[in-house]
Amino acid sequence: MKFMKLGSKPDSFQTDGDNIRYVATELATDIVVNVGGVKFYLHKFPLLSKSARLQKLVATTSEENGDEIHIHDFPGGPAAFEICAKFCYGMTVTLNAYNVVAARCAAEYLEMYETVDKGNLIYKVEVFLNSSIFRSWKDSIIVLQTTRSLLPWSEELKIVSHCLDSIASKASIETSKVEWSYTYNRKKLPSENGNDPHWNGVRKHQMVPKDWWVEDLCELHLDLYKRGITTIKAKGKISNDVIGESLHAYTLRKLPGFAKGIIQGGDIMKSKYLVETIVHLLPSEKGSAPCSFLLKLLRAAILLECGEVERHELMKRISQQFEEATVSDLLLRAPADETTIYDVDIVQSLVEEFLTNGNIARTDPLMENDFHEIRSPGFISDASKAMVAKLIDGYLAEIARDPNLPLSKFVSLAEMVSNFSRSSHDGLYRAIDMYLKEHPGISKSERKRICRLMDCRKLSADACMHAVQNERLPLRVVVQVLFFEQVRATTSAGNSTPDLPGSIRALLPGGSRGSSRSTTTNTEEDWDAMPTAEEIKALKGELATLRLGAADGGVVSNRNENDGTKSNAEKLASGKMKGLLVSKKIFSKLWSGKERNGEISSSSDTSESPGSTNAEETKSNHSRSRRHSVS
Repeated sequence: MKFMKLGSKPDSFQTDGDNIRYVATELATDIVVNVGGVKFYLHKFPLLSKSARLQKLVATTSEENGDEIHIHDFPGGPAAFEICAKFCYGMTVTLNAYNVVAARCAAEYLEMYETVDKGNLIYKVEVFLNSSIFRSWKDSIIVLQTTRSLLPWSEELKIVSHCLDSIASKASIETSKVEWSYTYNRKKLPSENGNDPHWNGVRKHQMVPKDWWVEDLCELHLDLYKRGITTIKAKGKISNDVIGESLHAYTLRKLPGFAKGIIQGGDIMKSKYLVETIVHLLPSEKGSAPCSFLLKLLRAAILLECGEVERHELMKRISQQFEEATVSDLLLRAPADETTIYDVDIVQSLVEEFLTNGNIARTDPLMENDFHEIRSPGFISDASKAMVAKLIDGYLAEIARDPNLPLSKFVSLAEMVSNFSRSSHDGLYRAIDMYLKEHPGISKSERKRICRLMDCRKLSADACMHAVQNERLPLRVVVQVLFFEQVRATTSAGNSTPDLPGSIRALLPGGSRGSSRSTTTNTEEDWDAMPTAEEIKALKGELATLRLGAADGGVVSNRNENDGTKSNAEKLASGKMKGLLVSKKIFSKLWSGKERNGEISSSSDTSESPGSTNAEETKSNHSRSRRHSVS
């Protein structure tokens, strides 16, 4: 810290209690200056020789109140007046970053100008500020912090603006030119402690992080911090991500519990003002602040009941980088008057905002070519949609544990991302299974409704293995899973979908509408009921036998493809399938019912035949399917 000594005489100020100061000399004092309730017994000559204001006060008060002068609005209070009085006596005074502003404002109040006496206090303080304080990084911050208690004097004297400009200029300098000390959360390097084995007495150049100034500005009061960040942004030399990091660090420091998503007491109105200020300071560019930070801000804004403008601005920003969020970020607590644990409505609003960005990209007439579309901040790539779909699947699995979560909210949120292309529905299956587990009392129609969200063709072999043993799923879903596992096994064995036995081909979406439609006699309740362990075991056994037959049929038919007749293995597969249809009446009932109701596919992007699956993927699925599908 920089400091400046004024005067050379010994300090002879003494105290008598808390409210009396006097100069210990042989000469009797002839003036009393009362500053903020503290009386200073002094001598007129040294004071009047340097202060034009005291000259006027003495002239007016000697006629009315004798020799006592009362000053009630003195900037800096008794401590600042004492500095000025000591300077007048020529006593030693030490100025530093903590008292220099008070001394400057007090000297201005007392009118200690050069016109009154050469080398007066105002001149001395100005030299110290310009030559030392404003050139020092840490001292500028300390001085700026002290200006707040000395308003409006410090503002009118341009001390605040000079501090802000000094701080902003230093923060904007190239990191390679940073030579002053700064506070940062890092351990000292060996060379800084002189313990570097390669240390040869020459200071090595250290790599300075680009956000080196962030921690130091966290010491500022919010109003000063706001002005500091605004000044730094105006310089235009600091990247937006560093500005965002600074806002994040400041919020963590000033808002206890923020990292945990709670507000730990304190002044609610101050916390509310803090959050609203941080939102307004956020750079407008996308990605300037992490999505997790924005979601925590949104959580705090909701808890503190911030304005609608701030909350909408946060939701808009979050939606622009929604794919960066995590499930834990989305677990926002519901308001106290809600019965649910989490605020699902907020997440739905975020997804809606995310979809709105995509609609803007599709309808904006300026985006008529790929170049503009890619550069547009509103454009949503398929990769982003897939990530958001995966995010919502994970979120649904978490909120499904809430016993008070209505099915309508679960289904509504899942349907919002149903059109997003994704390679797997394992996450959605997990969420559905969790909901069924935590809500065993839902009706058959509700169970059917929630299961309709899932496309069985997009379940992995492991998920299929779990699903065919899941007694919480309706029978129709179990049959779908078994059927698609069989189709996958058949195609991976070497047959394409058109080469499957006719009885199997008739059950595929868009396939034959033959006799399988007319052979159904089971009721809808049978299909929506939960299967028993015996039924699942029987189904798995039938499919296992059929799978082996179909696989053998693929090999035999390849050897006899010119015979013009069905191979024995294909006949065996057809016979097994016929037995399965006759004895259980399962597949025909399933697909005839699905075709009637338009439920063949749960989403438009999954309507292709399972036979079009990538060869490598089907090969790996085949190996896993044959291990897990046989009971």
